[in-house]
Amino acid sequence: MYAIVFSVVVALAALAAADDGYTTKFDNVDIDNILQNDRLLKNYFHCLMDKGPCTADGKELKKNLPEALENECSKCSEKQSVNAEKVLKFIYEKKQDMFKELEAKYDPDNKYRMKYKKRIEAAGVKV
Repeated sequence: MYAIVFSVVVALAALAAADDGYTTKFDNVDIDNILQNDRLLKNYFHCLMDKGPCTADGKELKKNLPEALENECSKCSEKQSVNAEKVLKFIYEKKQDMFKELEAKYDPDNKYRMKYKKRIEAAGVKV
């Protein structure tokens, strides 16, 4: 009896932990390499824009991006938060066309642009 109760408690704890944050399985993806490689960057961009296939980590990003925007990346690991700011800054400063398309899809009403304006500017990006 105790073994069954213990198993149920462990299973529920595991589910609760999974709900507390996004998977960190892809936290070791080399963001700098992707940002410096036009082919890789375009592949991720096409995935997010429904214009091409997605890698496993691209699918995870695409699935979680709307919620992460809505909830200020509250379920992101520290590394995911750092990488999100790095990617945002890079795309905004160096790939303005991509940024505009992503913004049109994921923030058509400029809701998130206004919500994060101070945070973005504090990161050194003028919006």
